[in-house]
Amino acid sequence: MMRIVILLAGAMLLAACGSRAPLTPPAGASLPVAPTGATTPPSADELLRRDALAAPERSVELRRRSEERQDDPFDLPPE
Repeated sequence: MMRIVILLAGAMLLAACGSRAPLTPPAGASLPVAPTGATTPPSADELLRRDALAAPERSVELRRRSEERQDDPFDLPPE
């Protein structure tokens, strides 16, 4: 029982140590240079934003009820 209490306390301490300050580059470093054609380099928030190709939306319709499977010609028994 004591082990569970210690693990829960440790998990809470780890969860509480997250930073809420805006991201900045470390001392002595800078953000990447501006891409070709851009006038200013992107900010840290712009670099973290994912485009649609990196996180596509789900485009398949989920099944709502069970249906009979169609025959699969490649579902062969083992030899």
